[in-house]
Formats: sequence, C-alpha cells, structure tokens
Amino acid sequence: MSVTPPPAADLSKLRINRDDPPPAVKRALGRVLWLVAAAVVIVAVVVIIGRGRAAVPVQVVTVATTSGGEGAARGGGGVSVVANGYVVARTKAAVSAKIPGRLAALNVSEGSEVRKGEVIARLDNADYAAAVGQADAQLASAKATLIETQSDRDQLQREFVRTRDIHTQNPNLVSMQEVENADSKARQGDARVDAQQARVAAAAAALRVAQASLENTYIRAPFAGTVLRKEAEVGEVVAPSVGGGLTRGAVVTMADLATLEVEVDVNEAYIARIQSGQQARITLDAYPDTAFRGTVRQVVPTADRQRATVQVKVAIVDRDPRILTEMGAKVEFLEARPAARADSAQPAARARILVPAEAVRSDNGHDVVWIVRAGKLQRHDVDAGPVSGNFREIRSGLSGGEQLLVGGIETPKEGQRVRPNNQ
Repeated sequence: MSVTPPPAADLSKLRINRDDPPPAVKRALGRVLWLVAAAVVIVAVVVIIGRGRAAVPVQVVTVATTSGGEGAARGGGGVSVVANGYVVARTKAAVSAKIPGRLAALNVSEGSEVRKGEVIARLDNADYAAAVGQADAQLASAKATLIETQSDRDQLQREFVRTRDIHTQNPNLVSMQEVENADSKARQGDARVDAQQARVAAAAAALRVAQASLENTYIRAPFAGTVLRKEAEVGEVVAPSVGGGLTRGAVVTMADLATLEVEVDVNEAYIARIQSGQQARITLDAYPDTAFRGTVRQVVPTADRQRATVQVKVAIVDRDPRILTEMGAKVEFLEARPAARADSAQPAARARILVPAEAVRSDNGHDVVWIVRAGKLQRHDVDAGPVSGNFREIRSGLSGGEQLLVGGIETPKEGQRVRPNNQ
C-alpha cells in the first residue's frame, strides 16, 4: 500500500514588505506634516502683516515759499521761472568744400583754434593748378598778339596819313582811290586791335576762373573760432552735399566759443514773466554747485504749437573754459527788484511755490500731492501750473513747510506708513 506525501507548501507568496511603515508611524508622520504646513502659513501671515505695517522708504522734498517762488528743495528768492536747455554757440558752422574732390591735407584737429581765412584743409588740386598754368599761358599769348596788331595798326595809320598828304599836295601823284584804300586798311587795323583786346580780356577772365577753381580746393575758416569735430579724413571724397556711399559733406564743424549761450524752452504760460535783458542764473548739469550769470538776449517771436513752449536765448556773462557746447543747463530767470522809495510803501511780493514736477500727480483729472505727515501719507488737492524746467508752480493748496512725496511709491495710499530716506 503506497502513501502519497502531502503537497509541498508554496513559500514564494510569503514575503515581508519592509517599505510600508506601520499604521502608527503613518499617523505620526501625517500629524508632523500638518503642523509644518500650519507653521509655514502662520509665518507667511506674520511677514505680510509686518510688511504692511513697516514704513516704506520714500523720497520727499520740503516746500519752501519765497517772494520769487523758487520753490522746493532750494532756498533763495527772486526767481520767477525755471527752464532747462542746452549750451549752444551762436556762431557755428559745418565747413565743407565748394567743389567735390578727394581730401589731400587736413591741417587741424579737435580743439584747434583757427583764424578767419586760415586754410583748414586742401583737396587734390593738380589738375586745377595745370588749368591755371594753361590759362596764364593763353593770356600771355593773347597779349603778345595784341602788341603785334597794335604795331600793324600804327603802321597802316602812318601810311594813310602819308598817302593823304601827298594827294593833298599833288593829286596827280596819288589818286583818290589810293587814299581811300589806305584809309580802309587803317580802319581794319583798328578793328583787329579791338578784337585782340577782347581776346585778351577773355583770356584774363579764363585765368580768373581757373584761379577761382584752384582756390576752391582750399577749405578756409569762415570765421575765427575753435574746431569742434573732424567730419572727414585724408583720402576721403568730400562734396558740398552728401551723395551717399563714401562721400562726406562737412570737413570740420567749428564754432566761436566767445558766442556761447543757453537755449531753453519756456512754457508759454510763463513767457510773460521774461523780458529781453532780464538777469538770469545758469547752472550746468556738469557743475551743479557753480552758478554763472546770464542775461536774456532774445525771446524768439514764435511758439512751438505741439509743446506749447517759446524758445528763449540767454547770453552767458561769466565766460569760463569749462562751459562747452551741447552741455545741459538749467536757467533761473530772476525777477527785477524795484528800487525802494522813502515816501511810499512797497507792496509785498506774492509768494510763489515751485515744486518738482514728479511731486504733482493726476487723479481723475485733478492735480494732487501726497503730504508726508507724522510718518503717513495724506492726499491733498492743489492747483498746479504747467511744467517749466521740471518744476510746477503751485497756485493754491500749499502754504509752505510741507513734505511732499516725490518718489519711492508708484501707487500711494491714504494713511500708508512711509519713512523719508533723503533726509
């Protein structure tokens, strides 16, 4: 009798899952994650609240009132209008050649001082010099021919006189026909002399044309001044007008630095305060701590329709080698102070306030400023004039002494905490 052994057990399904933590561990890990997330949220809320309560650093300017109304951030008085512009030379020219040609010599560089009529540059002029020599030779030949024709004329006139005298003494020796022939030849000699004199004059004119063409190859200074820029180099082709390609127009740009002045654009709302000869104070952007005296030379009698400005030219009284063309400048036009009279009281000048243009903002069509008071922002409506020299006149709404927000916040809010960082 045979005994069947029991089937062998399948041990492949018996395995231990070491990656799956026990349920207690899972619950503990979940609680830790929830606590960490809650802590992060609490910290974020605290940071946001702290930021909202922290004072934002901003730029401010203190409003000052003066009789002349220079305005904010700068004391002093007697200033009626402020405008920005550039230093220019009243006498300035881009010097070019009168004829096209290749530049053969350039005798100046930037900063060179030249006298009126001095040769600045020269074009290649060998053909023009040859033309002058040819014209000179033709003139000499014409003059020699004139001498010959004059000699022939004189001989013919003497023969006519002899023939006429013989005929007068003895008509039988010389006929009247011979006298008339001699007279005709003498007149022909006069005509030939006149024609040759005309040829001499034409040859002289041709010589002058050739000399003028040769002179045009020399580029001379139109006035005494200083070379500002070289516009071409030796070997380049220059012409009176630029034709494209490698052709250059001007050879140098020069100016008379003794005629420097400042051109500014004044808002037409303030142009009535400016008169010819009015005193002004000029401050260059390159030297903000130095002021130069100036006087109004001209108020241009036309306005810019698009920008609503009028150009004013201010002559610089204080000459200084530091003043260069195209420098940025600010001009403060000073009010004339009337002389005090002993027998009458002078009326007090109306106080004016000028603030930086960025201090005035537009809100629903109204001009507003933001006043920093007790570390918080306060919105305040004002009546502001147009921009002039990056400043605006406050006609009403400010009394002086206020601190105005000029930068640091794009969208200010009422009651927002701020901290001036330019004090």
